[in-house]
Amino acid sequence: MKSTARRQTYGAKAAPYAFLLPATLLFTLFFALPIGYAIWLSLHKVKVSGLGLGSGARKEVWTGLENYTDALTDSELMHGALRVLGYGCIVVPVMLGLALLFALMLDSDKVRLAPFTRLAIFLPYAVPGVVAALLWGFLYLPDVSPFYFVLDKLGMPQPDLLDGGPLYLALSNIAVWGGTGFNMIVIYTSLQAIPAEVYEAAKLDGATPTQIALRIKIPMVAPSLVLTFFFSIIATLQVFNEPTTLKPLTNSVSTTWSPLMKVYRDAFGEGDIHGAAAQAVIIAFATLLLSFGFLRAANRRQKQEATR
Repeated sequence: MKSTARRQTYGAKAAPYAFLLPATLLFTLFFALPIGYAIWLSLHKVKVSGLGLGSGARKEVWTGLENYTDALTDSELMHGALRVLGYGCIVVPVMLGLALLFALMLDSDKVRLAPFTRLAIFLPYAVPGVVAALLWGFLYLPDVSPFYFVLDKLGMPQPDLLDGGPLYLALSNIAVWGGTGFNMIVIYTSLQAIPAEVYEAAKLDGATPTQIALRIKIPMVAPSLVLTFFFSIIATLQVFNEPTTLKPLTNSVSTTWSPLMKVYRDAFGEGDIHGAAAQAVIIAFATLLLSFGFLRAANRRQKQEATR
């Protein structure tokens, strides 16, 4: 009896770890190990002896932080970061503003065909990023775009959206079109979780629908807004698909337009896998630092509001 009780006790204690084992293995294999390998690569470089021919002519040697120093002093990487910053200043506020507006509209009592409208707004998110970039890229090309055909028939100016400053708007439009639906669903779900009694009490106090939206709905979905902002910042810092897909259509997009594009070029175009690894680690660290700082600031503000 004692041995049976021990086995049952041991089984009860081991069960949680058995359930966690598959997730732990996947996390280790596809997340922790690649990160560790990238860090290991970033601390080494290939040393070439002589003409680099023959066995032993190319050796992998320890360099410490040399690759990181080269990356931080690389003007192309810094310029790419500035371009992404300008891109994010357009994408994040516009996308979250539209997502909040659509969520509030769908949460209204007067809205019609809400399921169809919700699906229509969310549907672009289901389109793969490369496909969306190709779709909009051909709509931007003057020779094949129906928009340029209509503008030409109306005698109106035809701006080149793939050159100069308008390129930021063209890239931002693709991201906004694809990401608004996901953020809208997150905010809309939070709105649906607000108790109906809150709205009824506000209506009894004479609050208008606009006042309810501004003073009740938006403050109560603030955690969802923080979450969507957090996801949007990460996606913006990792922008790669849109500029890479549009690059064959215009000369305004270089191979180093964004930091991740430079990492890809250095690793697979230039063959500098070690320098690219250092740049990738820097980008990951910057993303983590910004995300942590933003979440900490948001939590601090919520605590201050709760103590008032």
